[in-house]
Amino acid sequence: MTAQSPERPSDRPAPADWWRGAVIHQIYPRSYADTDGDGVGDLAGITDHLDHIASLGVDAVWISPFFTSPMKDFGYDVADYCDVDPVFGTLADFDRLIDKAHGLGLRIITDLVLAHTSDQHAWFRDSRQARTGPKADWYVWAGAKADGSPPNNWQSVFAGPAWTWVARRGQYYLHNFLPEQPQLNLHNVAVQDALLDAARFWLDRGVDGFRFDAINFAMHDPLLRDNPPAAPGGKRTRPFDFQSRVHNQSQPQIPDFLARVRALMDEYPGRFSVAEVVGEAAEAEMQAFTADDRRLNSTYGFAYLYADELTPELVRRANAAWDGRPGQGWPSWAFSNHDAPRAVSRWRQGRDPDRFARMAMLLLMCLRGNVFLYQGEELGLPQGDVPFDRLVDPEAIANWPETLGRDGARTPMPWRADAPHAGFSIAEPWLPVDPRHPPLAVDRQEADRSSILHLTRRLIAFRKTEPALRLGDLRMLDAPDPILAFERAWGGEVLACVFNLGHETGTWRPIGGFALLESVNLDGPAPERLPSLSGLIGRRLAI
Repeated sequence: MTAQSPERPSDRPAPADWWRGAVIHQIYPRSYADTDGDGVGDLAGITDHLDHIASLGVDAVWISPFFTSPMKDFGYDVADYCDVDPVFGTLADFDRLIDKAHGLGLRIITDLVLAHTSDQHAWFRDSRQARTGPKADWYVWAGAKADGSPPNNWQSVFAGPAWTWVARRGQYYLHNFLPEQPQLNLHNVAVQDALLDAARFWLDRGVDGFRFDAINFAMHDPLLRDNPPAAPGGKRTRPFDFQSRVHNQSQPQIPDFLARVRALMDEYPGRFSVAEVVGEAAEAEMQAFTADDRRLNSTYGFAYLYADELTPELVRRANAAWDGRPGQGWPSWAFSNHDAPRAVSRWRQGRDPDRFARMAMLLLMCLRGNVFLYQGEELGLPQGDVPFDRLVDPEAIANWPETLGRDGARTPMPWRADAPHAGFSIAEPWLPVDPRHPPLAVDRQEADRSSILHLTRRLIAFRKTEPALRLGDLRMLDAPDPILAFERAWGGEVLACVFNLGHETGTWRPIGGFALLESVNLDGPAPERLPSLSGLIGRRLAI
């Protein structure tokens, strides 16, 4: 750590459960707005556009990593947890961002990557020097097998063995992602303490919460047992996909560490914690990480993000897992983010992208849990097209052309349709602007009251006025596929939410009295006839 926390009040009043049912806007800073002309977005660019974010009506902003980093994985390889990388600005820039956000009534959530660091972090530079020393066991080191091969069969997410040899130690180190992202040894309490100190640094600086990246990778099996083969079936594009990853992640000691995280955050009233959890055991881990209000507040579910198709059954499964049973935590949902292809492209199946984006926005606002809205989703952006020679994502490059990679979801935010690079930067951006995006730019949609930008504001405002949508139970209703129907209920109020996810017009007949409150893509006021990609919300009336 290189910087000192400023003198800031860490106990300003805040509703303890402001986050329950909140709408949180995700910002990927490299791609949001560039103010210094280097083609990369920065913190000042976010600050300059906070008025746009506040106009959406969201409760908070989640900012992906902006910490000091060599950018091998674009900030998810942290070289200093307590400073800002120069490409994004300075700590003073972050302080200005926080101050303006709070002045607009917005809370700021930052990513924290606790499973690994950059190989340029001072901790790792110390650890790799020798097998003895203050930080010798701060990372996961192990000797070679008798034949010189890695300690076990674990594979990295980004292809290839999860082990790299360091001659000066005569050992391998573990990396679940890139070789430049060595795995921290969170079984070591001193490592936990150091990470908690980093979290405290940002809490003291005024952040309102954390999204904990890849938290189920935070610990490994100390016995270093081989992973068994994965069950037959499923798409396999990487060696990582051929294993059941029961030993290099998902360890039973992780919830105990998260209890320490929660104890720290409880010292700062009104702070929010959400875990990113993905993998074959994700559902069980998410439940454990949030159970009984003793660990994290919420988990960031991938049920929708990695789904190839939006179906009633997908929604039924996701809700069944998070049905509000006693002791259960609180879910968070996203349809798009910086790691997954944008939902408009992933799910529309040749149908009109504007109609799909509107229907998806209404559905997202109706789900039980927190809503995470990715930058550009309020504009209905499709997945950006990035040619191979412009790819920078290591996963996309390594697995081309079998996976779409992440670059297409990270292309620059279009602000002004007629400006160079859609107003993102005066210089050539780090990723190209898709030519389909400028016509959807903020300035064009701001001038069009019928745009999806204005619809997004209306739907967020509607969600805020209806406790049944923010806090209520969700009960699925019988409806023939591809009609999705469910009720949200709170304090005697019952809202029916109905969607046609199919390609053809369908019908739905409400039972009893029904008052239409909100809709998208309907042909008329009658709720019985549902065109493809339409949706509605209505209040149940007493029979």
